[in-house]
Amino acid sequence: MESGNYYEESLNSFRLVEVYNTKIKRIKQYLKNEIEYVRSKTKRDDELLEIGAGYGRILKELAPYVKSLSGIDISQETIEYGRSYLKGLNNVSLELMDAYSMNYQERFDLILCLQNGLSAIKGNPMLLVERALQATRTGGRVFFSTYSPKIWEERVKWFIEQSEKGLIGKIDPTMTKDGVIRCEDGFEATTLTEQDLRRIGRSTGLRYSLEEVDGSSLFLTITKREETPLKKLSRID
Repeated sequence: MESGNYYEESLNSFRLVEVYNTKIKRIKQYLKNEIEYVRSKTKRDDELLEIGAGYGRILKELAPYVKSLSGIDISQETIEYGRSYLKGLNNVSLELMDAYSMNYQERFDLILCLQNGLSAIKGNPMLLVERALQATRTGGRVFFSTYSPKIWEERVKWFIEQSEKGLIGKIDPTMTKDGVIRCEDGFEATTLTEQDLRRIGRSTGLRYSLEEVDGSSLFLTITKREETPLKKLSRID
């Protein structure tokens, strides 16, 4: 996901499904391998939360591997569509919630904010990191992913495909550069760099790792250790 209320007002429910109904093989591979990477880190008794879950695309894939899964999203239409999409999965739930209003306290073992979520969910990313860590149990992990610069050309092609489907505005080729995709209707898709993710990891004071997956994703994983108090995060140091 890529932009603030654009996903609440314009790119929601079945229109969001069409975003992922791509014909671009490299993007299909990227989407699949993000999920597979997270799946490889799960345990059967994990309780998981996805921030910016959309209609539950990722939750559905992970449902067989963990105890329970919760997802939050800002779009009522997307949540309603997702509940139908996830029907029959008794360990999965979706809730309408602004990520910045999230107030869980040490409730989950794993928290996901994938596919460029720190940029896509507009606001102060450090506040989002803080809220995610507050919701994580001691010993739990938070996963944030963004795009690797190696997939820039395919990412642009994907957004052009979305534009041609009428899902987003026409891409502005003169303003689409340096990791930022811009549309003539004002839609803007930004992303964080490897350096940004490292600064975020360091700022928490917790153990973190940064890993490139499949030459398409950069994953920041933060582990909440018992011996390290959680910092108040207001900026990236």
